[in-house]
Amino acid sequence: MLMPPFVLHHPLTVQEACDIASNLIDQGEEFDWVSGGTDLLANYKWRINTKPNVISLSKIAGINMVSNLEIGCMARLSELSGDKVHPMIAEAAGKVASSLIRKSATLGGNLCLDTRCFWYNQSEDWRRSIEWCHKADCGTGSDCRVIPNQNTLCVATYQGDIAPVLMVLDASVHLIGPNGERSMLLSEFYQLDGMKKNILEKGEFLLKITLPKESQQRKGSYQKLRVRDSWDFPEAGVAASWLVGIPESIKIATTALESIPRIHNEEMLEFSNQKWDGKTSIKSLAGLIRKSVKPVNNTALPPNYRRSVVQVLVKRALSEME
Repeated sequence: MLMPPFVLHHPLTVQEACDIASNLIDQGEEFDWVSGGTDLLANYKWRINTKPNVISLSKIAGINMVSNLEIGCMARLSELSGDKVHPMIAEAAGKVASSLIRKSATLGGNLCLDTRCFWYNQSEDWRRSIEWCHKADCGTGSDCRVIPNQNTLCVATYQGDIAPVLMVLDASVHLIGPNGERSMLLSEFYQLDGMKKNILEKGEFLLKITLPKESQQRKGSYQKLRVRDSWDFPEAGVAASWLVGIPESIKIATTALESIPRIHNEEMLEFSNQKWDGKTSIKSLAGLIRKSVKPVNNTALPPNYRRSVVQVLVKRALSEME
């Protein structure tokens, strides 16, 4: 399919990128950020929420750093391997799409991945034939096709792999834009709505993530359900980590089950009053996580199946922690 026309901006510094964004905002122009482009450009070819301007981060020096405690937004997923990063990050990055895509895809792009839905990720002609959907940027005010008769909440699903792993490692995200810099825990970055997705303000982009020193002491696993092991987005994903031998330090996060990846602090708080008893405790905790997730019918596999598999993935992730 042919790419729609747009103006591509190539800033050479972070400040120049912020200045371009600020100028476009002042002019009332819409724009997108692009890093690796493996998701955004594919959506543009399908005419999904295209913008007349695209600001590329690819020529900005110094934002592709990779270390145990800091990873830049332009770091390629293929570089998140070996002893450069925490083993859990390397494990999750190695399960994203294919090796070819990982050479282009970036950490920032994966964390800011657009949510997906059967009714949204289709060609423009297909979406027009159903009178669009709530998320399609057509100004139609159409209802949601997954949950009919409402157009106040989009339930498109977030299907990124890296976010849950970073959440259980207590990662923080650092954002920058025309109004300056700010940072917060990654678990506070996402916003429960398939259209908004996260708390990025107009003109902001994700600059880097940082990890606390304690994260290097955490051990864990990332477990993923997908239709084809060599390619597909997750249909469900579970990350779990702990400080070895300290049950109360266990952290669990899920992805591909709702509009945002989610760390399950409330479930862990409920479980913290129970004595850790190996397999019995793992089974009990897996049941709590299963009850807490609410997938909807907008991906390849039915929601009841994905919800059931979550329990299996939690058991596997906890069993593999050493």
